[in-house]
Amino acid sequence: MLEPEKSRRKSKKRTKSSTETAEPQTLTKKAKSKLPELQYPTMKFEDVGGNEDTLTEVCKLMINMRHPEVYQHLGMVPPRGFLLHGPPGCGKTLLAQAVAGELQLPLLKVSAPELVSGVSGESEQKLRELFDLAVSSAPCILFIDEIDSITPRREVASKDMERRIVAQLLTCMDDLNSLTVTAQILVIGATNRPDSLDPALRRAGRFDREICMGIPDEAARLRILKTLCRKLKLPEDFDYQQLAHLTPGYVGADLMALCREAAMTAVNRALLEMRGWPQGEGQISTSELLTSNVQTEAVVTDGEVGEQQTTDMKPVSQEESGQSQLQQGELCHLLHLLKSTDTLSEEELDSLSILMSDFQASLSSIQPSAKREGFATVPDVTWENVGALHDIREELTMAILAPVRSPEQFKALGLSAPSGVLLAGPPGCGKTLLAKAVANESGLNFISVKGPELLNMYVGESERAVRQVFQRGRNSAPCVIFFDEIDALCPRRSGHESGASVRVVNQLLTEMDGLETRRQVFIMAATNRPDIIDPAILRPGRLDKTLYVGLPPAKDRHEILLTITKGGTKPQLEQDVSLEEIAFDERCDCLTGADLTALVREASVNALRAYLKSQNPPASSSGPRCSAGSVAHIRVSKQNFEDAFKKVRPSVSKKDQRTYELLRESLSR
Repeated sequence: MLEPEKSRRKSKKRTKSSTETAEPQTLTKKAKSKLPELQYPTMKFEDVGGNEDTLTEVCKLMINMRHPEVYQHLGMVPPRGFLLHGPPGCGKTLLAQAVAGELQLPLLKVSAPELVSGVSGESEQKLRELFDLAVSSAPCILFIDEIDSITPRREVASKDMERRIVAQLLTCMDDLNSLTVTAQILVIGATNRPDSLDPALRRAGRFDREICMGIPDEAARLRILKTLCRKLKLPEDFDYQQLAHLTPGYVGADLMALCREAAMTAVNRALLEMRGWPQGEGQISTSELLTSNVQTEAVVTDGEVGEQQTTDMKPVSQEESGQSQLQQGELCHLLHLLKSTDTLSEEELDSLSILMSDFQASLSSIQPSAKREGFATVPDVTWENVGALHDIREELTMAILAPVRSPEQFKALGLSAPSGVLLAGPPGCGKTLLAKAVANESGLNFISVKGPELLNMYVGESERAVRQVFQRGRNSAPCVIFFDEIDALCPRRSGHESGASVRVVNQLLTEMDGLETRRQVFIMAATNRPDIIDPAILRPGRLDKTLYVGLPPAKDRHEILLTITKGGTKPQLEQDVSLEEIAFDERCDCLTGADLTALVREASVNALRAYLKSQNPPASSSGPRCSAGSVAHIRVSKQNFEDAFKKVRPSVSKKDQRTYELLRESLSR
């Protein structure tokens, strides 16, 4: 009672602060002691498509989980763990869940960053508790996802804590081996950067087996698509094979995104057809849209704005106004659909299905995994885009497509090592185009490497980039690696200089046929300077076949012109134009395929210029415009080609032609 007010306030503050601090401490203790719970996944092997070989390998490692007496009888310690690695989205986490679900084993799934703590020594304690929980709940599978985030190489680790976590994980895995032989625990690690792991983790007795899940080939993509589309409503005659062929470089996650995008496209298409759009053509006429938009805008806007819009629309062409009105009409229609709360009837739902056209429309919006990681895939060029070059086409088919399509015949002849092909010749003759067509036609995975992009100013980085390319090729075999402008990557070594280019050449030589074999990794290269390439690259076993892609003769020029103009339909030609006469003209003697393309483009521009002049449009600030209906009247005449000949010059000079002739003779010997 006699206590002064100040001391009473202080004591109250102390009690408040003590209660406030006590609560978060208990909360943090609860958070610290929280460990992952055992999961019982419902995934099965049938939910994992295209990974039959990987599943077979995993099942061999899991015999101890059901029959520990086998290893006990032999007196051998069973395998304790394996590492799953591969590009993102190829199904590493899905595979671990499917293994646990198929064998009906409990799964301890941990994301590696969850184990990291800010307090010193706590991360290691979490690891010890995790392994104790796994031992107490055996038989079980311990799955550590993104394991590379807590196990970096100890010599490059920035903090002591990272080194201690690596050491703790090593001792925990060694303690599993020191247990009785019957301990039924399997540790699975998943990462997409296996090279960044500490090497001690990858030795025998720890993660002693490394299973690579690479980019699926066409057959695997076919199985993945069938697995993903089991529950989707598709037409009965849906062509899975064609869709698998159209998706090189796609991993499982990309294919799942493709299915989702195709479903969205189908929903938009079906709803717009069912609700309000005319059933005849699936589009609203421009006049209807104009009236509908005027009505909607009359509700929303004032009269002044409407007047301003009508005055603004006068100089705009009919085609552009039609397109903008079409977009506005579609937007209004979608808004009307979103605001209406009526559910669709069963009849409308029965007619809804995902068509092949929906998948093809969605392909452009999905970026495959290979493109995201900097490796370009080329799915858009076919043999139809390549004119002439029949002999080289046949050689490429025998060198690359035949070993993949008929491997037994090649094995019977003792032809095991894949060959490499160098395409040499003057610029503009279609070397890169041939490589693209081969990649598309074969259905193989295709990695395109532009020569100079691998070079880096830092020591060791260029060699690492070359190693990465070949490692990625091995992971996604069968695969074609195409080096464009290879003369920039491996110039001739003189023996005096010691720069990055020399080290890159040495790295390329060892990767092409060093100690590691490159099974079903085919190499193609293109150059217009084969004389400055290091001769060691061109020996048999590396780029052992050199094909000369030269200037086209008159007959080939005719084929190329037919290919460029789509048989004379794009652009439309006048009656007096004969592509054969143009091909056999003396002025075409030195023209390459690229020059012929430039010739056709120049003639088309001349035709357009003449047409615009004949129309005599009124002078306006926006320039000349032509309506959509008049496009069909534009045709390319013989005079347009005559004018084009005056502007297009051959890209290969007479002096260079003699050099390339000598090169062709040397290759033919």
